[in-house]
Amino acid sequence: MREYDGGGGSGSSRAEPEPAPRSPEEQARAICLRLLTGTPRTRRQLADALHKRGIPEEVSDEVLSRFEEVGLIDDAAFAGAWVESRHHGRGLARRALARELRTKGVDSALVDEALGRLDSEQEEETARELVARKLRSTRGLERDKRIRRLAGMLARKGYPEGMALRVVRQALEAEGEDTDDLGFASD
Repeated sequence: MREYDGGGGSGSSRAEPEPAPRSPEEQARAICLRLLTGTPRTRRQLADALHKRGIPEEVSDEVLSRFEEVGLIDDAAFAGAWVESRHHGRGLARRALARELRTKGVDSALVDEALGRLDSEQEEETARELVARKLRSTRGLERDKRIRRLAGMLARKGYPEGMALRVVRQALEAEGEDTDDLGFASD
């Protein structure tokens, strides 16, 4: 049976107790867990977020190291998934993928490892698919304008100039376009 406290005491069952101030470690863990809930993040992305929220660097390093130990942060897995997703989803080439991963703070060795899973043939096949989709929307334009648009689209996605021009030329030739006077070699 509950005891009556006279109605004016501080032991009211309805009042929520004031939360105790959280330590920097608890704040850092909470921030990281919240950020990792939505999407995977790199260690540097999380470190930047903790820095912006005023978490001391030594606390940040300790919490991030622990998260790595338990597998909540894995830059190698992040890089591999990023390459797979962005190459197949957006058609990005190695150069563009490398740039994106480096801006996210992924170590160069991990970037190279992730990009190593994407072979040249796969990259060129993706370029062909991109050109084939875009080719339809350029019909009726002058040949030089089509070449600029198609090669420019591939360049923005990080494809090397030589590959871009070769793929564009092959696509135009397959359509019956004369490309003998363009000055770049066909396979």
